[in-house]
Amino acid sequence: MIACRKSFTDTLLELAKKDKDIVAVTSDARGSVTLGDFADQLPDQFVECGIAEQDAVGISAGLAHSGKKVFVCGPACFYVARSLEQVKVDLAYSRNPVKILGVSGGVAYGALGATHHSLHDIAALRTFPGMNVVLPCDARQTRKLVELLVDYPEPVYVRVGRAAVPEVYENDDFEFRLGKANMLMDGGDVTIIAAGETVWHALQAGRELKEKGVGARVLDMSSVKPCDKEAVLKAAADTGRIVTVEEHSMFGGLGAMVTEIISENPVPVRILGIPDEDVVHGTNKEIFAHYGLDADGIVKSTLDFLGK
Repeated sequence: MIACRKSFTDTLLELAKKDKDIVAVTSDARGSVTLGDFADQLPDQFVECGIAEQDAVGISAGLAHSGKKVFVCGPACFYVARSLEQVKVDLAYSRNPVKILGVSGGVAYGALGATHHSLHDIAALRTFPGMNVVLPCDARQTRKLVELLVDYPEPVYVRVGRAAVPEVYENDDFEFRLGKANMLMDGGDVTIIAAGETVWHALQAGRELKEKGVGARVLDMSSVKPCDKEAVLKAAADTGRIVTVEEHSMFGGLGAMVTEIISENPVPVRILGIPDEDVVHGTNKEIFAHYGLDADGIVKSTLDFLGK
């Protein structure tokens, strides 16, 4: 297993060695973001801002405006809270094509607690015109994403976790592009839509449901904005019920997006996410299990949703 953050920075370093316009910016986070090798090998393409996320975003915007291909990397909880105004004005409104790598998105790694959770980022950033939001699910998909982002002409927020994650894609023979969902399993009884680290759990749940006689369609909605509206509408029409799974508040995220899309022709939707409460303290695995975001929880909720 490989962490998405490591796949991201390894790919970025590989590409930056061939392209001197690629610049990595960080805010005292080269270790947690795994940018140490990049800083050591390409010091002229690396900017360290100290604990100053607002400055990091502003500096990144200036570099992008001058023609550089900029990736600003750090803890998601700070880039989508402390520097949210700079992201809104300097990147989204100004259309500066900076790519934000938000690490430890969703539930904070290692039981760091409420100050380091980032459970509002999808809800906030998908409302900014000009901003794209992507949640890769594993190392292979992350690599394809970085290759796409180098010359992508718009700002993009990439949310990943910190820990190593299982492979969802067993090889590189799959399509990846913004605005396109990937169907991992097909079925006619229910559709499970997930993004980011919940995708693996959704896929495992789909396999377990199949053994129980339930045909589940499983969609990897890695691109939350732009989203694959056609895939959602087709899933609603084909299966009649949708379960969404997200490491995010139940308000304003993936589930909300899905219900918005099908609002004119609605089908029943069950949103699995973090409820409106202070999150329990624990490891990522414990928190996922507590809120029913792991495979067992998804299976249980889906069977209940289907009345089985």
